[in-house]
Amino acid sequence: MTTSLIKPGSFCWMELATTDQPAAKKFYGDLFGWTVFDAPMGPGEFYSMFQLNGKDAAAAYTLRPDQRQHNVPPHWMLYIATDDVDASARQAAELGATILMPPFDVMEVGRMSVVKDPTGAVFSLWQAKSQSGVTAKGEGSFCWADLNTGNAAKATDFYTRLFGWKFEKPEHDLNGYVHIKNGDEYVGGIPPDEPGDPHLPPHWLLYFQVADCDASLDKAKKAGGQVYFGPMSMENVGRFAVVADPQGAVFAVFQSARK
Repeated sequence: MTTSLIKPGSFCWMELATTDQPAAKKFYGDLFGWTVFDAPMGPGEFYSMFQLNGKDAAAAYTLRPDQRQHNVPPHWMLYIATDDVDASARQAAELGATILMPPFDVMEVGRMSVVKDPTGAVFSLWQAKSQSGVTAKGEGSFCWADLNTGNAAKATDFYTRLFGWKFEKPEHDLNGYVHIKNGDEYVGGIPPDEPGDPHLPPHWLLYFQVADCDASLDKAKKAGGQVYFGPMSMENVGRFAVVADPQGAVFAVFQSARK
């Protein structure tokens, strides 16, 4: 594994929990051009490291029996960097979050905790040891994340206090989209709350950059994926769509308007 310096509050790792790891490796390999390195986790278990041009892009594992017993669906997990996962988890709890998994060591790689924010969206905290996060850039790599929540005010207060994020509404933008800024870097956003599926819980939606949104959608559909939204173009920004892989994990693809 490679390491890189990633500042606290950054989105540092993307992890797929799935019911069919071999199928997921093929689906995402074909879609994004990822290659796979399987690291043994135990008897018959592997942690699949997705790489792009030799750089770490994401990872995947098979849902554990305890997760299946609790009806945890296939999903993409977003990891957020911290210098002290124990302190961050304590602070998150004090701010109203639920700690789903208390801090624990991941061998010599790092230390993590799984958190449900006060509005119900789940993410992981990550304190790096030998692995600080993704290093892949460009087409086929993670590029953005949206927090879909029914209580943006509560969410912004929580994440501002926990990570020091800033939340900005773009000038002349009347649709209510809010940008998330970590330091000087724009990293994600909060879409306006709109009536939708009442069974859809608050969640983080991960975006992956592609060269051609429509071509990627066609490829995903032919491989058994399902398009949930789009494709939709945003002037001077790009074109995107929300997709579910064949096992049901939801993500978004994004084609930048910038060349």
